[in-house]
Amino acid sequence: MTATLTPPDAGAPGAPEPAPRRLALRLPTWQVALRWTLALAGAFAAFSLVLAIKGADPLATYQGMWESTFQRRRSLEEIVIQMTPLILGALAVAVPARAGLTNVGGEGQIIMGGVAACGTFLLLGDRLGPGLVLLLMLVAAGAAGALWAGLAALMRLLAGVNEAISTLLLNFVALDVLLFLIYQPWRENPVGQPTTEELADAVKLPVVSGTRINTGIVIALVAVVVVGYLMSRTRWGFRISVAGGNGEAARRAGLKVWLLVLSALMVGGALAGLAGMIQFAGVEYKLRPGFGAQLGYTAFLACWLARHRPGPIVVAAFVFASLSVAADSLQLDAGLPAASVNVLTALILVAVLGFTASKKKVSA
Repeated sequence: MTATLTPPDAGAPGAPEPAPRRLALRLPTWQVALRWTLALAGAFAAFSLVLAIKGADPLATYQGMWESTFQRRRSLEEIVIQMTPLILGALAVAVPARAGLTNVGGEGQIIMGGVAACGTFLLLGDRLGPGLVLLLMLVAAGAAGALWAGLAALMRLLAGVNEAISTLLLNFVALDVLLFLIYQPWRENPVGQPTTEELADAVKLPVVSGTRINTGIVIALVAVVVVGYLMSRTRWGFRISVAGGNGEAARRAGLKVWLLVLSALMVGGALAGLAGMIQFAGVEYKLRPGFGAQLGYTAFLACWLARHRPGPIVVAAFVFASLSVAADSLQLDAGLPAASVNVLTALILVAVLGFTASKKKVSA
């Protein structure tokens, strides 16, 4: 025998009216596609105006950007290389976002991942086989990123510090750690730019045959599949969604919200740490003052462009990497500063995030 519980005095005379429910209605696919098309067209139209003001021919500029970015093999390889850490960095934002958390610390977590990978190589490079060293570098980088994000989680849980603030500030602390190491104990040469010893060829990430693309892209794509599965098909993914939607209700339901917050941020940090290892072992091969510069912040924007969904993150990372490569065309062919592409990036973000919402709210 079952009983239905109703709120006290529900329906009684004089009882307050229940708050209207907000129902989310998904727009038809053709409307979503139309909004995306109009948003992107508006962004490029606005950038065309900027180009015209600067004295450049918009059509010729776009043609040059397309040819130099998508019709040259070297440029296509560079896009894949650049999008690899962006995918992992964006996933590092998406996982905590499912738990209602804002991880702005991808930059610092990437740096700490690179630091841990480099430290592992300096410690074990000549003592173990290359394959084992490479594996230990991956593990160390993931652990370093997770622990760095865990600091922000503990500050939230123990002192009530907002994780958006703590993760952002920890970026600067991570940079200071990097600078200390490359200026002092890990510096290879006291003369010239401070850098660490270059990674030995044997422990660099393998490349796809006949290309410059490192196998980090495989790690990134596997991570997309794994994160997508964890977030949509597991109890842990469901529980962090509940905690992110209503923490108090999750506590009353018996969920350990503190553990979900800690795990979500640490998983995100581990993914960013892996991005740092791939940047170190597959792209830069040494630590320097500008190691991984802006990767974390760009990945944060890519995640928002993809609306925190693992699959679309790959597309968003491709877009940002393509714009980065296209910046060379702006500088060489159109005679504009390479940073001009940042204007186009900003216009695309504003247009897409502002005008492509796929749901609308109605009262019930």
